Amino acid sequence: MRGGRGEEESDFEAFVDARGPRLLRMAWLLTGDAHLAEDLLQTVLARVWPKWRKVADDHPEAYVRKALVHTHASWWRRRWRGEVPHGELPDRAAALDAYEGVELEQSLAAAVRALPVRQRAVVVLRYFEDLSVEETAATLGCATGTVKSQASKALRTLRAVLPEQVGAGDDRG
Repeated sequence: MRGGRGEEESDFEAFVDARGPRLLRMAWLLTGDAHLAEDLLQTVLARVWPKWRKVADDHPEAYVRKALVHTHASWWRRRWRGEVPHGELPDRAAALDAYEGVELEQSLAAAVRALPVRQRAVVVLRYFEDLSVEETAATLGCATGTVKSQASKALRTLRAVLPEQVGAGDDRG
């Protein structure tokens, strides 16, 4: 059991300092927007803080990751997902340059954001957070078979959308 409120606050701050950047990256991967990712992480941390004494004794990072996924899913259900306006499309593809990797990263991020919420959560946890099938299932509160099937469906979709970039990857299912 933890000590007084001051020690508890210090433990929470140390956790946020140590794990905050990784959790923010996960939030960004889920939302695809830096500002929304910050809001998501702050919302989750604000909800975790009152429960910190109980959470800190177990696995706080797993708890926060699960809270990120669930909070994002509830936000996603409420959000309007209509058309997003874009500027003029170029007549031809740009020549390969030093920014090709950035374009690939943005294309992959956009493709991941287009996945259904459950598949996106599985992809983020399995391939970006590098969790095992069992850890992903525990985080999402589902069976390992569900994680495997959702990962398979997501990878199939990503390969169809980004055949050259993603098609060469492994299935890690």
